[in-house]
Amino acid sequence: MDISVPTFPVRHSSLSLDIEGNKTEIIVSSYEDHFLVIVTQIGSMGTILHARKEEGVSIHPTFNVSVTFGKRDEPMLVACARQLIEQISASGYSKGLVLSLGLRDHSVGTLKRIVSAVMEKLPVVT
Repeated sequence: MDISVPTFPVRHSSLSLDIEGNKTEIIVSSYEDHFLVIVTQIGSMGTILHARKEEGVSIHPTFNVSVTFGKRDEPMLVACARQLIEQISASGYSKGLVLSLGLRDHSVGTLKRIVSAVMEKLPVVT
């Protein structure tokens, strides 16, 4: 009987960088079926989103992003989660994404830097 034992502690990587004048902490963790990404400029978790690739018969992938907790009226946070899950999927990963964004700055430039930094860290944790 072959039993898969989950790896513990969870593989993770973190970095601290300055984005648009805001100190930004990023933690990327890899669980068996999801990536957990925490990004904060406020020192705590913020809006929590869940993103996943929908499996179906269509040639073109469909992605589902939903706000679990927090700001539901902030489309840029949803856009960031969508960009991340699309890039994760395009990189060959089939895991879903749980994303926490505690940001002071929701600008396009900030979100692009966050997506870029997270994608650089994914290979480290897988």
